[in-house]
Amino acid sequence: MIKAGIVGGTGYTGIELLRLLARHPEVELLTITSRGEAGTAVADMFPNLRGEVGLTFRDPQDAPLGECDVVFFATPNGVAMQQAAALLAAGVRVVDLAADFRIRDVAEWEKWYGMKHASPELVETAVYGLPEVNRAQIRNARLLANPGCYPTATQLGLLPLVEKGCVDPTSLIADVKSGVSGAGRKAEVHTLFAEAADNFKAYGVPGHRHLPEIRQGLAHAAGCAVGLTFVPHLTPLIRGIHATLYARITREEDFQALFERRYAGEPFVDVMPPGMHPETRSVRASNTCRIAIHRPQGEDTLVVLVVIDNLVKGAAGQAVQNMNLMFDFDECTGLSHIPVLP
Repeated sequence: MIKAGIVGGTGYTGIELLRLLARHPEVELLTITSRGEAGTAVADMFPNLRGEVGLTFRDPQDAPLGECDVVFFATPNGVAMQQAAALLAAGVRVVDLAADFRIRDVAEWEKWYGMKHASPELVETAVYGLPEVNRAQIRNARLLANPGCYPTATQLGLLPLVEKGCVDPTSLIADVKSGVSGAGRKAEVHTLFAEAADNFKAYGVPGHRHLPEIRQGLAHAAGCAVGLTFVPHLTPLIRGIHATLYARITREEDFQALFERRYAGEPFVDVMPPGMHPETRSVRASNTCRIAIHRPQGEDTLVVLVVIDNLVKGAAGQAVQNMNLMFDFDECTGLSHIPVLP
């Protein structure tokens, strides 16, 4: 049994962590922090957790984070990088669900995130937490950078192709749609019901901050620089990501078999039979990633369809999967939830 703490537990990823960890048989939830909600019972804010979580939000300065075995940062970008060093020095393992440690090139990170990095010396020590790529390194990680939701879906969909070198790495396209929970729980006009419902739009077309994270992962897999056009979209869904990925074939393969071999034994990646079209509702509230491969008209463009729940496999669920690996638990512990449908 390990003790876990959550910093910044009032957002959507925070509540997903609480939901998952509350029923994890190897975890005791020790503390959860919020400056704005200190003194408020967690169950008063999140009624789905009544009878499951008896904690009260505490101010970060008063929370016993140093007594935890692992601390999750479900905070905005820029918070974990200021507090991680002290926790690591105290022997606590840190899982950051924000982007502070995802990008190896600190100057690149500062350009996209618009702030000075407070702990550049920790970036090289952080392990990127995509289990399907870095499982061995994750087991020994002290500081873990949990991947973003868009990068998780996009990388899992393209990795088998760029690893094999059977598509043109200079002309990849990722057309990806997300539910509004991906924007977080803060109040903003574009996520108000009257703005987001009955609407569909692209955003961040000139450049999105997840782009360098995706390029970094794909370049590492390909062994060369990649050219990627990444266009995110906001859809009138609460949760879910649907990625439609395009790659130009440069060498013939049995692409269905390629994906099936690559993800054989992966507990949370489902390569669907030929001709299938995965739906976001088929993964809702689960840690599953579903993938289908198509080759329209038998021509030279491969289309890969990927769906995940942005709050689970795209955030909190993947964080728990990584925690399981870090503490040598069975990787699926606490994550064997059947998706919610309808």
